[in-house]
Amino acid sequence: MDFDFQWLLLGLPVAFALGWLASRIDVRQLRTQQQSAPKAYFKGLNFLLNEQQDKAIDAFIAAVQHDPDTTELHFALGNLFRRRGEYERAVRVHQHLLGRADLPRAERERAQHALAQDFLKAGLFDRAEAAYRELLDTPFRVEALLALLTLYERSRDWRAAIDAATDLETAGAGSFSQRVAHYWCELAQEAEARGETPAAEEALERARAAAPRAPRPVVMRGQRLARAGRHDEAMRTWAALIPVDPVSFSLVAREYAASAVEAGQQAAARETLRPLYERTPSIDLLQALRQLEPQAVTRRGWLSEHLAQQPSLSAALGLLDESASESGTLSDAELQGLRQVLGNAAKPLQRYRCAACGFEAQHYFWQCPGCQSWDSYPPRRIEDL
Repeated sequence: MDFDFQWLLLGLPVAFALGWLASRIDVRQLRTQQQSAPKAYFKGLNFLLNEQQDKAIDAFIAAVQHDPDTTELHFALGNLFRRRGEYERAVRVHQHLLGRADLPRAERERAQHALAQDFLKAGLFDRAEAAYRELLDTPFRVEALLALLTLYERSRDWRAAIDAATDLETAGAGSFSQRVAHYWCELAQEAEARGETPAAEEALERARAAAPRAPRPVVMRGQRLARAGRHDEAMRTWAALIPVDPVSFSLVAREYAASAVEAGQQAAARETLRPLYERTPSIDLLQALRQLEPQAVTRRGWLSEHLAQQPSLSAALGLLDESASESGTLSDAELQGLRQVLGNAAKPLQRYRCAACGFEAQHYFWQCPGCQSWDSYPPRRIEDL
């Protein structure tokens, strides 16, 4: 049977028309998908800006379904899940990203960082540590080390914390010497609790080497000496704080006075503490001076002066104790100081507090100025509750 070329001439235009129609349908569908994905994306952003997180998540999920290869949408969705506390869903989103073989290295590292944050927020500290460790050779190294440092502090793994802080200093993230000193002090306390005196001493030396001006190693070393009955050495150790950090010396002022009494050096201790108190007066220094002063009249005079300069409840209580021990009446100046102290202490307690939001006010309100609630103020002042 002979082939009729007439049918070929008729079929070519038909085939061309069908191909053109199919291509137009594919292009139109592609354009529809490309238009719907950005629309859903911007819709999600709008919901997010209006703090409508539920609707924002729905919009982002729709956008991801239209364009599953868009990593930015996955990151946005995962971050939204994490902010809402839906950590399991956030983990799934970021693990899905990591499972993609075509993901660029930079995006993979970003997804790993987001996954580590998910684990940390979820309280899965072991998995968070492992995830952050995988970031140590990436541009997220500093962020990973900071997160690891926080994890080690929470778990009280002080040696690992020292290593992380040292690595951070090497990476140029700032000085961590004060923190390292604290970590060594924590190790010293642990060794002391186990009865390992040499290890505790070595840890304190490491702390002082890490931060020579840090007060905590000096405070702890003096306390160890005092517990061992070596009060002269304890006093000399604590006295080294005065020229370096006189404010921190107040933390051990009473212990310093107690050691001075045990060592029979009350007069020398008074000569050390009195100028320091005049420069930086504090109730701790005043109480230490009271421990060292045998004359009740002198102690009472110091308390009265302190009340006039810095009204405090502790000084007022001390003055009442001194007057009671002497069985004497208070002078007008002492009474005035007591009135001022008690008045200042009573003011915060003379307010009304809203039961709904905690807003405090000197006057009673029927409608709270803070939360606008009605009848939320109990008709009793704070000191009566």
